[in-house]
Amino acid sequence: MKSQLCKTPEGRERLEGWYARFLAKVDRPVEAISVPTRFGENHVLITGPEDGPPLVVLHAMRTGAAFLLAELQPLLSRYRVYAPDLPGQSIRGLDVRLPFKGDAWRGWIGDVFDGLRLDKANLFGVSWGAYVARVAASSMPSRVERLALLVPAGIANGSHLTGLMKMAFPMLRYQFRPTQKNLRQLLAPIVSTWDDNWGGYIECSLKDLKMDPRIPPVATVAELKQLTMPVLAITGEDDISFPGQLIARRLKAEVPQAEVEVLPQCKHCPPTTPEFREWIANRLMNFFG
Repeated sequence: MKSQLCKTPEGRERLEGWYARFLAKVDRPVEAISVPTRFGENHVLITGPEDGPPLVVLHAMRTGAAFLLAELQPLLSRYRVYAPDLPGQSIRGLDVRLPFKGDAWRGWIGDVFDGLRLDKANLFGVSWGAYVARVAASSMPSRVERLALLVPAGIANGSHLTGLMKMAFPMLRYQFRPTQKNLRQLLAPIVSTWDDNWGGYIECSLKDLKMDPRIPPVATVAELKQLTMPVLAITGEDDISFPGQLIARRLKAEVPQAEVEVLPQCKHCPPTTPEFREWIANRLMNFFG
C-alpha cells in the first residue's frame, strides 16, 4: 500500500533515523508500546515514575512523540508521561490522515485513553497536538484533569495572505537551491531560535515527508464552552500561523477560567534553548501541580 506519509522507502529510513536520534536525547528509560484504536495499533512512548500523576502529551505536526519528549525532559522526573504518535503526523504514527469532519479525532484520542487504561489524566498539546488535545477536552471533559496548550492550532488563525507572502518565495527558492542559508531564510518567519538538530530534521522532513496542507478547523463557541476544566494556553506574540493575541482574546471571552500567556518574541516554533525548556517545564508543573 502506498504511504500517505513518506515519499520513498529511503526517506522513511532517514526519518526513522531522526526519530531515533531525538529519542536518544531522553535521559530516562522509555518504554514503547502499541495500543489498539479504531484505525489500527497506535505507537506510544511511556516514561517517568510509575507512581507519578498521568500526563498525556501530544506532539506538533510533522514531528513525533520522541521529539516532544526530548523538549520536555525536566517534566519526566515528576509525571508518568504518555506520548502517542499522532496518525498522519509522525513516522511512527498510523499511516492514515484522519479527517477533521466527524468523530475521527475524538474517537482516536478516546481509544488511546482506553488503551492506556487512563480514566483521567492531565493533557498537554503543541500546535496540531494542541488541536487534538482541545478536541479531547471538549468531547470528554470528565477524563481531562487539566488542559495545557502551547501555540495551539484551532483557536484562532492568522492571515493566510501574510503567511503566503512570508513563506511562498523562500519555499520556492529553497526548492530550487536547497542550501543551509536558504533553509534558514525559509524557516525564519516561524522559528524562534535556530537549533542544528531541529534544522537537520526539518530539512529531512521537507525532502522525505509528503505535505499535508490542511489547517485544523477553529473551535466553535459551543466546543470552547465544553472546556470546564482548568486551562492554560501559552502563545507566541510573533506567531503568524496562530497569533497569540487573537488566541488570548478568544479564550478570555469564551473560557473565563483560562490562564493565557503571550510570550514576547516567540514565533510558531517556540525557543529550543535550555532556558526555555526549563521555563516551560516549571510553568507546566506549576499548572498541573
